[in-house]
Amino acid sequence: DQRTKRDDFVFYSKRLMRIVIEYALSFLPFEDYELTTKGSTYHGKRFTGEGICGVSILRAGETMEPALESVCKDVRIGKILIQTNEDTDEPELHFLRLPRDIQKDHVILLDATLASGAAALMAIRILLDHYVKEENILFVSLIAAETGVHSVAYAFPNVRIVTGAVDAELNESFHILPGIGNFGDRYFGTDST
Repeated sequence: DQRTKRDDFVFYSKRLMRIVIEYALSFLPFEDYELTTKGSTYHGKRFTGEGICGVSILRAGETMEPALESVCKDVRIGKILIQTNEDTDEPELHFLRLPRDIQKDHVILLDATLASGAAALMAIRILLDHYVKEENILFVSLIAAETGVHSVAYAFPNVRIVTGAVDAELNESFHILPGIGNFGDRYFGTDST
């Protein structure tokens, strides 16, 4: 709702981030594990990959980092800044910092929204260029437009997409409808409305 106060928006966004990230972790490879405690045997699961790395697409993806860090101890974080060129409407890479040896990791690519898919497509291409396997990439968002989901799934069929909701369309400003407007502006309090 456009009348939602910023503190409520941030509170519920953080809660949803944690839920979506915890669900996304269930798609990572694991094996059955048996642990003997002092008085019993515990049957559980453990991660079988080399490592887990988060990569946030700035700025909205950065809001999801604390939720990932709260459930993945010592997770390494990379950052990608992709902005749309106002003259060409094409995405452009402005900043990139990825952890060393990222190609060994399962990468959780974070962006609060998946609208047209342009930033996600560029970010995935960057990860592939750094030798991350397509099947080791999980794209995690809070809300997505059908267009963005289809774009990513068509271009990179082995990338898993985990999102809290899928809305039907985009407006002329590429905001998801009915959606939430510009997530970063609402979250950081820079919204002009």
